[in-house]
Amino acid sequence: MNPLIQVEGLTKSYQNKAVLKGLSLSLEAGQIMGLVGPNGAGKTTCLQAILGLRPYEGSIDVLGHNPKKNRHAMLRDLAYVSDVAVLPNWLKVSQALKYMCGVHPNFDLEKSKAFLAKTKIPMQAKIKTLSKGMVAQLHLALIMAIDAKVLILDEPTLGLDIVSRRQFYSHLLENFYSEDKAILITTHQIEEIENILTHVSFIHDGRILLSESTDYIREKYKLVQVDNHSVELAKSHHPLYCQSMMGMHSMLFDANLSPNLPSLGKVSTPTLVDIFVGVIGQESNA
Repeated sequence: MNPLIQVEGLTKSYQNKAVLKGLSLSLEAGQIMGLVGPNGAGKTTCLQAILGLRPYEGSIDVLGHNPKKNRHAMLRDLAYVSDVAVLPNWLKVSQALKYMCGVHPNFDLEKSKAFLAKTKIPMQAKIKTLSKGMVAQLHLALIMAIDAKVLILDEPTLGLDIVSRRQFYSHLLENFYSEDKAILITTHQIEEIENILTHVSFIHDGRILLSESTDYIREKYKLVQVDNHSVELAKSHHPLYCQSMMGMHSMLFDANLSPNLPSLGKVSTPTLVDIFVGVIGQESNA
């Protein structure tokens, strides 16, 4: 099966400063991938290149289209959500739905109305009168009503409270995701979405450091609770990082390189945040 998105050797520079350095990425049907990296790592630039919003060097194929040459055709089967604050404050909810009917051939008005009927959002309300959570729900109603094969989300819940963020992702899975579609997400709150991600790509300094299924990397990396008596022995196994608190030491290891981890302490499965910190730290110290 061909990937829905295939990126190879993606390079982008601003004023002679390289932002993306030969980045490669693949997204297949059924995958929900988190593109995770610190500020300035190149996440948004990568997404903008995929969407055909930025010139670039390298190769990008989205649903069989070149974003630079066939962006209009590509967008028939692709939807994009950035910060929900992009909706104009003066626009009414009903006008937003009418606008979508006119600009996107795959927009399903009835599906959008059905989703909004489950909320407390009045059809005649203006965007400026809605809470941030309601604006997020409206944005979802507009995007999920598009019969798209790929959904790209760039920090979609930025500025929302924890309840609104959880509702956003819950509705996303319930109303959009299926095995023949794919979702690509960038977010700073990876701990909130790691339970829905099937794959993760860590980006640092314009390069992809790790791109695997979440199941694979949770097997590859292990967290070990080490007591004071075993610290030096554990450090000799070259942990990716060590965090000390209240007399206990948490160390992240590549289990493939250190197979005897149970002899060092209590072994547990790390979070994606733990793994991200370890992988990025290893790269920074290389």
